[in-house]
Amino acid sequence: MLKRLSVISLLTLFSAIGANSQEKEDVNYLPEVHGTLRAKYEYQTEEGENRFEVRTARLSVNGKVAKVVEYKAEVDLCNEGKIKMLDAYTRFRPFKGFAFTIGQMRIPFTIDAHRSPHLQYFANRSFIAKQVGNVRDVGAMAGYSFNVGVPITIEGGLFNGSGLTDQKDFWTNNMNFSVKGQVFLPHGFNITLSSQKIKPHDVSVMHYDAGAYWHAHGWHIEAEYLYKHYSDNAFGGVHAFNSFINYDIPLRKCFFTKVSPLVRYDYMSDHSDGMRYLDGKEDETGSLVINDYQRSRITGGVTLSIAKPFISDIRINFEKYFYRDGAIAKPSEKDKFVVEVVTRF
Repeated sequence: MLKRLSVISLLTLFSAIGANSQEKEDVNYLPEVHGTLRAKYEYQTEEGENRFEVRTARLSVNGKVAKVVEYKAEVDLCNEGKIKMLDAYTRFRPFKGFAFTIGQMRIPFTIDAHRSPHLQYFANRSFIAKQVGNVRDVGAMAGYSFNVGVPITIEGGLFNGSGLTDQKDFWTNNMNFSVKGQVFLPHGFNITLSSQKIKPHDVSVMHYDAGAYWHAHGWHIEAEYLYKHYSDNAFGGVHAFNSFINYDIPLRKCFFTKVSPLVRYDYMSDHSDGMRYLDGKEDETGSLVINDYQRSRITGGVTLSIAKPFISDIRINFEKYFYRDGAIAKPSEKDKFVVEVVTRF
């Protein structure tokens, strides 16, 4: 009984201290726990085969330990069947508009590749977001937001190039970098320019990306182009394009809060991941090969929102692929019908 009273007293004391600190600095130090669950059913129309899949089971914890110090830790418990650490960083905000982040994070680059799974518009990511521009790494990043009549945000950072799982004994004299700038124009317009350098092996790869979108009156219209250049002509330049239109229609006195028809066109030329291969295996004596063959895709569908947008959605899509002659389609990159349920908490 005495122990129980002591524990209760300590908890009361800590709560009082926390409450006093919060009143003084007007900061909430309680951690926030979020999660994203994505489960889907897919049917490939040509093969007549189908499957269920848990695509994402993501958990994150974020919060503050001081007025100017934030943190975030995020792990995906089912990233294509594997557990993967995603974000693990500390962020400092010493003065208004400025932020410095150090740790493991998504590199500031592109529009679509920077979206979290629950913020995606389609069940499956664009080629830019999945194959060409999707990079997470360990490093440090600084960002500054200011207003010159219109809001502008500039971000840039240096990164190991080791990826997420090869940090312990990784040393380099050739850091990767990334720079991204966004201009938020009136009436919902945005222009985003970004560039990054990666070095998966001994070949440096430069990315250049330009995109824009309009988000207003229920519409979201977006287009983005990415060019990927390999040093020493190790592989031909890669071109990627993504564009889509989404329109939200609010519903009343219905199980769903809104319905959103949407359509996308994306394209990617022959693409290499920048690693050298020999006889189908990674080998530094080998050469860069085509990991993803040239293709384009038209995706159409509808999103049914049960709660607020991007909180609980049902995404219904059909994907039609168009490959160049001689291309080899991967097992999961064929014409298919997709029904995905997304829940964010």
